[in-house]
Amino acid sequence: MEELRTLVIYDIEDDKIRLKVSEACLDYGLTRIQYSAFLGTLNRNKREELFLRLCSLLDDNPGKIFLQPVCDKDVKDAQVKENEKLDGPDVL
Repeated sequence: MEELRTLVIYDIEDDKIRLKVSEACLDYGLTRIQYSAFLGTLNRNKREELFLRLCSLLDDNPGKIFLQPVCDKDVKDAQVKENEKLDGPDVL
């Protein structure tokens, strides 16, 4: 089954839920690229499994979860500018 880079971005108010979502992303081998954004390689089944897990964590609480497969070309063409080191756990 084809694996694609997968981008997960979320905006969740509740600290406990936000922490559980970030832990779930790490459980699936994704790398934190911003405070509420992760990137990694997953196949279709793992993407669906992760999305269902994240939706279950969010449940009916306020927030948004965005999961998008991204082809390697688009990842290579990404443009990033970072001026300062961000404090936080494993932020690239």
